Amino acid sequence: MTRTSAKSSLQQQIDENLKRVFEESLHQDVPDRFTDLLAQLRAKERANQDKEAQK
Repeated sequence: MTRTSAKSSLQQQIDENLKRVFEESLHQDVPDRFTDLLAQLRAKERANQDKEAQK
């Protein structure tokens, strides 16, 4: 195996592993602390919109 083909093979393995890790991360659930934070932010946004509507 030549140096170029060995490098190409190594690069291909790295690419495949990175793609696999990325794909796996797409299927993970969002942590509860993030969904809680999003809910708090949405509630705050609604409260701010209500205040603006009352003006």
